[in-house]
Amino acid sequence: MSTSQPGPTIRYACQRCGNCCRWPGAVRLKFDEIGKIADFLGLTQGEFVARHTDLMPDRSALTLKSRPDGSCSFLEGINHCTIQPVKPFQCAGFPNAWNFPGWREKCEATEIVLDSPSS
Repeated sequence: MSTSQPGPTIRYACQRCGNCCRWPGAVRLKFDEIGKIADFLGLTQGEFVARHTDLMPDRSALTLKSRPDGSCSFLEGINHCTIQPVKPFQCAGFPNAWNFPGWREKCEATEIVLDSPSS
């Protein structure tokens, strides 16, 4: 009888390549993130919402505005997030908290093995 041991825990360290910021798609905002980002930008919540958000396609929440090329409106230059200290969970959680098929083809995050099964 053999018992299988779980494999190593793999995490990814962001290299701030900016590739995820250039992928088209919605960045869904949680309610508490609106105030944090607004405060960081020196805006009221209403000003932030009016200037920097759109409705999600399903009208269930707000999303950060994108540029015509699909990149995030807070991306400056190649890889600088102008709201880095208060960026939304969706941004901060990628690719460890969530990802999608094919993400490794563009993302430059470094793989880190946190633990491995004992021999």
